[in-house]
Amino acid sequence: MDLRPGLSHTLEVVVDRKDTAAHVGSGVVQVLATPVVINLFESAALRAIEHLLPAGYQSLGTRLDVRHIAATPVGMKVSASARVARVEGRTVYFALEAHDERELIADGTHERVIVNVAKFDARVQKKLAGG
Repeated sequence: MDLRPGLSHTLEVVVDRKDTAAHVGSGVVQVLATPVVINLFESAALRAIEHLLPAGYQSLGTRLDVRHIAATPVGMKVSASARVARVEGRTVYFALEAHDERELIADGTHERVIVNVAKFDARVQKKLAGG
């Protein structure tokens, strides 16, 4: 695994009505919803590192701290970036930023842990079975 600081990915989307707070149930206004910003950040983080993980491994989000500081209307383009800030053992720490066509709209940090999918699934099944 060659996970290292500086790896990054940026997603670009144009805000659609389905992306608004009114549509996703996080408010009544027709601007980009915070849950959608969070999804963009997580997707960017995944794309920054998943291709470097060995077969049978994936990363899971464990912490997210986001400030959504400016509204973005329908029709405006948004760029959301996740950059690896550091790697400690199985935990990858990201710096996050999102901009619309005018300004910084959100920033924050995100942590993901690298897991063996088979072992993780076994723990989930054990939990489901009451064990």
